[in-house]
Amino acid sequence: MSELNVLEMEGNSGLGKIEIAPEVIEVIGGIAASEVDGVAQMRGNFATGVVERLGKKNHGKGVKVELSEEGIKINVYCSMKFGISIPAVAQQIQDNIRQALLNMTALEASEINVHVVGIQFENQKSEADEEQGI
Repeated sequence: MSELNVLEMEGNSGLGKIEIAPEVIEVIGGIAASEVDGVAQMRGNFATGVVERLGKKNHGKGVKVELSEEGIKINVYCSMKFGISIPAVAQQIQDNIRQALLNMTALEASEINVHVVGIQFENQKSEADEEQGI
């Protein structure tokens, strides 16, 4: 499985080629997933937390994109709100990401995997609020 670092698209205008970086797909996926009702928060790693503390919002947080010969594989890591139907919300995340990617880039994802890494209760503060002392 060879790893690609940019997606090339064939433009039919004859003006040149179009390249889309995986980071762009991560941002599209992150925004589309966080818009789904029932998603409490997206999960990033230590580096994304440091970057956000410095004031830069990371919209691709919690999304990992792999480009290969087989297609675009998207992994989404998120926490869900307590009391929702996890399969229904996960399906909505997949649908939202697939539709946003298709609308914005005309690309189809071969896989969209949703990883539920936590449940957030209503009275529980978000991790970001706790770290900031709110």
